[in-house]
Amino acid sequence: MTDTAAEAIAPWNADPYADALRTGQGPLFLRRSDGWLLPLEVERWCASADTADMSVLRRCEGAVLDVGCGPGRLVAALSSLGRRVLGIDVSPAAVARTVGLGGTALHRSVFDPLPGEGRWGSVLLLDGNLGIGGDPEALLERCARLLAPQGLLLAETSPLDVDERAQVRIDDGRGTCPHPDGGQLFPWARLGTRALLRYALPAGWSAAGQWECGGRSFVALRRP
Repeated sequence: MTDTAAEAIAPWNADPYADALRTGQGPLFLRRSDGWLLPLEVERWCASADTADMSVLRRCEGAVLDVGCGPGRLVAALSSLGRRVLGIDVSPAAVARTVGLGGTALHRSVFDPLPGEGRWGSVLLLDGNLGIGGDPEALLERCARLLAPQGLLLAETSPLDVDERAQVRIDDGRGTCPHPDGGQLFPWARLGTRALLRYALPAGWSAAGQWECGGRSFVALRRP
């Protein structure tokens, strides 16, 4: 496993995240070092796929890789649509919950070696997972290597016009933390649609669609 992958895995093993997935309830946040909090939508993640999710899933082509699958609602929904789908997540609790729903999931980082590299028809980066690793260009490059020729990347972007990279930690909002060092910081990013296209198009990706649904924003890109 690479150093990058190991760094990505460690933060999501924090107890607040695992506990939230087990109970299906928050509160849960990403906390920046300056104290700013980004709420994480645990209840939505642990529910069934909603209308906005389905607006993405119905665009999927071929076999689907769900990067950062969380508690597995998208894997379960795609399975019900007859899609071959694999979820990956750095949290054992997320993988366990996905498998408990009848889905297929592996405890892996997107930067680890993965099954089917270069053959996936679609890759999903929803629920803020465009921020994984804090380096959008590196993540886009990795997704390009995972996809088959003309494969489809389906990403959720921030509804804000933002391009931010920061060090964050998992926070339960209650002033408690299981780690004596206050919780391990890890790199994260937030991108609006314009920022994503600013990185993707010069790298050879082609825009295949942009839409909004349920207050959420999405972009489809074709592999370069």
